[in-house]
Amino acid sequence: MKKVKFGVLGAGGIARRRTIPGMLLADNIELAAVMDVVNIKEIAAEFKVPKAYDKAEDLLADPDIQAVYIASPVSLHSEQILAAAKAGKHILCEKPLTMNSEQAVQAVAACKKAGVFLQEGYMMKFHGAHQAIRDIIASGKIGKVVYMRGQLSCWYPPIPGAWRQDPAKGGGGSLIDMATHLYDLLEFFVGPIRKLVAFTGNQVQNYKSEDSSTTMLEFDNGAHATVDAFFCVPDEASRTRLEIYGSAGSIFTEGTIGQSQAGVAEGIFGLGAGGYDAKQTKDVVREFRPIEFPAVNPYTAECAYFADCILKGVEPAINNGDNAIRIMRLTEQAYASARDGKVKTI
Repeated sequence: MKKVKFGVLGAGGIARRRTIPGMLLADNIELAAVMDVVNIKEIAAEFKVPKAYDKAEDLLADPDIQAVYIASPVSLHSEQILAAAKAGKHILCEKPLTMNSEQAVQAVAACKKAGVFLQEGYMMKFHGAHQAIRDIIASGKIGKVVYMRGQLSCWYPPIPGAWRQDPAKGGGGSLIDMATHLYDLLEFFVGPIRKLVAFTGNQVQNYKSEDSSTTMLEFDNGAHATVDAFFCVPDEASRTRLEIYGSAGSIFTEGTIGQSQAGVAEGIFGLGAGGYDAKQTKDVVREFRPIEFPAVNPYTAECAYFADCILKGVEPAINNGDNAIRIMRLTEQAYASARDGKVKTI
């Protein structure tokens, strides 16, 4: 099988914990080089990568590298995307793509001009449960989707030098880092968001970025949703739930939101045809049944998908540049709503 030779810009953090291990499981990828400003020789040795760089420009100048995965702080994304595009490298970039929508538009335009592919790292779409749920919704088994809830929280106390805790380096906190995952996923299920109102704040942590965010959403199809993402809820206290309610049934998951390939999902279908229950006792029998889904490493799947696009010469249909710009604009509207308290129309 043909393989795409990848280099990694920013090989610590999420790259070291999740994406590089996932990438190494892809049959169509060869990890040829890694770059970071800290511990790069140790990282290269850990994953048996032949080339290690401490400067992005040196990796980008390597003629063997066909594609790069960018996992540096968000404040560096724009310049690294532009440099990679100029060097003729295809680009898989962690979310958020850039610090703002203006940078996102410039980055997408640069990639198109250079003839390289760009994909953003919203990997939750590739989770086996979420792929199965999208098919169930499309089949009409739960009728019209009327309400969804996505929950993604963690405990993220102050850490010296943590760029996600400084909006000048990460663009913001729990909203841009985690809530946007759920904006993207819920649009994957039912289509575009048309209105939103958001609340942000610092309830527990005392750093500059927000530790709390709640967003209320309305979609083009009329469905409503709530997204709650917090940096101040202990991991053990959150079940990372996904709830989808329809006119004929519902779907619930626990543990599918996040960085794993695991979790459980269940659903109930074929309802909504009965008459009105005047008693409204709510003590009815609810026969939920498990929803089976394949155990797919979402990081492996997103990397393999991107590599397959490169090998076939077909631009990514999932998480492409246009989607990246849209999510960036949703993010800006959410922060604007949090500042002025107004509902924003997209």
